[in-house]
Amino acid sequence: MIIDSFDNSKPIIEPCMFYGEQKHIIKICLIIFSSSIFDYILKTFKCEVIGEVRSCNGTTYIYAFIHNDKKIGFYLSPIGAAVCATYVIEVNWATGAEKFIMFGSAGSLDKQKTIGKYIIPCSAYRDEGISYHYMKPSDYVDIKNYKKVAKVFDDLNIPYVISKTWTTDAFFHETINSLKKRKAEGCLTVEMEVAGVQAVCNYYGLELYNFLQTGDVLSIDNYEFNKLHDANHDLDKFYIALKLAEKI
Repeated sequence: MIIDSFDNSKPIIEPCMFYGEQKHIIKICLIIFSSSIFDYILKTFKCEVIGEVRSCNGTTYIYAFIHNDKKIGFYLSPIGAAVCATYVIEVNWATGAEKFIMFGSAGSLDKQKTIGKYIIPCSAYRDEGISYHYMKPSDYVDIKNYKKVAKVFDDLNIPYVISKTWTTDAFFHETINSLKKRKAEGCLTVEMEVAGVQAVCNYYGLELYNFLQTGDVLSIDNYEFNKLHDANHDLDKFYIALKLAEKI
């Protein structure tokens, strides 16, 4: 099984085979999941195309804008650890970005502890596939820069809680038993990218800065999703990310 066979030998396929020599255009890049936030940035800032990620089902363009004398990249990422983490590899090659700020929504596993607060993950349960290709098997991957993210939140006086998160590939198979286990281990959220992206960043020597906003709520007896849209598309996350970009 994949969890028993981490292989660190030389990869056969590398980004240079598709994109040529690595570019060095930016240092910081925002991973955007919300199409509304993505469109807002394009309309609000003077943006330029600096690269692209190509595939048979279309091209994802990587943009950049200037904020407080820093050139910051951004792109609209696919959902899910496997494709999201693979895009990080390709964007790094296409632009030179080494620091990735990722922010999105998550399901709350404990409404009372997360309500009105952002979540800063300190570790992520590896219930996805791609991380097992990029690091040895373990239940969790540590999120290296969570203290730096928390420092910015402290400086901005923004309420947050530091917590473990549960990264899953299976949105429609977040089961009652899994929920009980993850809550018992201290996870307050469930999402679909953090573990995989952190593992890839570790492998390639990149930096991940991540925070989450809860919207839907999972419990044994009920599923609430009335605040999911706001958590996905709330612009406050983007402006917090800009503040992070200023500090890192």
